[in-house]
Amino acid sequence: MNGACKQTADWLKQRLPEVPKVALILGTGLNGIAERGRILFQIPYGEIPGFASSTAPSHKGNLILGELGGTKVLYLQGRFHYYEGHPMSAVVFPTRVLASLGVQTLIVTNASGSLREELAPGSIVMLADHINFMGTNPLIGENDGELGERFPSLNEPYDPRYAETCAQIARHEGIPLNKGVYVAVTGPSLETRAECAAFASLGADLVGMSTVPEVIAARHAGMGVLAFSVVTNYSNLFHNEVHSQEEIRANADKASAQLITIITAFVSGLN
Repeated sequence: MNGACKQTADWLKQRLPEVPKVALILGTGLNGIAERGRILFQIPYGEIPGFASSTAPSHKGNLILGELGGTKVLYLQGRFHYYEGHPMSAVVFPTRVLASLGVQTLIVTNASGSLREELAPGSIVMLADHINFMGTNPLIGENDGELGERFPSLNEPYDPRYAETCAQIARHEGIPLNKGVYVAVTGPSLETRAECAAFASLGADLVGMSTVPEVIAARHAGMGVLAFSVVTNYSNLFHNEVHSQEEIRANADKASAQLITIITAFVSGLN
């Protein structure tokens, strides 16, 4: 797998004007972040060797080199999900390509359901930890020592220095920023009330269907990770209504302006 990652990375190096040190994976409703600044290079996933095609709603499926607050950033505009039928190796393939390109900092965003009443739709939550409830792990199988060690520590999967910087930025900008624990499930069916109650009792604040595989792969490869979740709906612990993709995207849009303010200031500080 690492050979394929390196081949794709080499292929991209021949086409990218430059390779920045920071990359963003953009989740549901957050694709527009990549279009806020100047776009220097863009290519659809379907044209990149080894990349699958994203079928999730609102995931555009482009690799973009852009400028964010004057800083060069690589964007993965949309991700691959395990529930789409991709093997876990395909889900994390783009993350491993980023590592092979030399990206040092990975910022991951997603949309999630809230398991806590105080985390209302539209809230921004910076991930402090996660629970992998997907029943699998992207590191299963033969380990490639060039990517990372066999048993990487996940004691601090989300870089506490990055988190403190973002907390300071949010305070300065007057943006409410919460911290929480994200539980990842496979989907695509949404969670039952009993499942949500169980997750909350385990200490989870948010539930979603992504992020954890990419974070594990990124940490395995030695990248520093920062992750944000936009709360797009209350879980059914708090209501009996059926969720819609329209509701989810609308609440993601509501929070995206404040989230981009935090991310822009953070990325600018990495120079």
